[in-house]
Amino acid sequence: MTNWIDIGALEDIPQRGARVVKTARGCVAVFRTGEDEVHALDDRCPHKGGPLSEGIVHGGSVTCPLHNWVFDLNSGVAKGADEGQVATYAARVEDGRILLDATDLVARSAA
Repeated sequence: MTNWIDIGALEDIPQRGARVVKTARGCVAVFRTGEDEVHALDDRCPHKGGPLSEGIVHGGSVTCPLHNWVFDLNSGVAKGADEGQVATYAARVEDGRILLDATDLVARSAA
C-alpha cells in the first residue's frame, strides 16, 4: 500500500533545481526538471559522497558537483564510463504539490 506524503509545492523548487528532504535514514534529493517532472534520489553520490542536490539538472539527468558523475533521474544509474547507482524513490505531482511515497522512505537502507 502506498502512503504518499506532501513535501511542498512544485513551485518551491526552481526548474532544473533540487531540494533536500531529511529523513530518519538520511537525505533524499528531490529534483524538478525543465519539463516539471519530479524525481527523488539519495542525496549522496556513491563515488565520493557528493551532494547530488547541489548538482546540475539537465534533461533527465543530474551531474554530481564534485567529480561530474552523471546519474539518470529515473533509474539512479550512473551514465557513461562511471559505474554506480543511487536509490530512487517514488514521487509525483498532484494539484501542484510534490508527493513522496513514505513507505519507500522508511524502507530505505541506512547510510
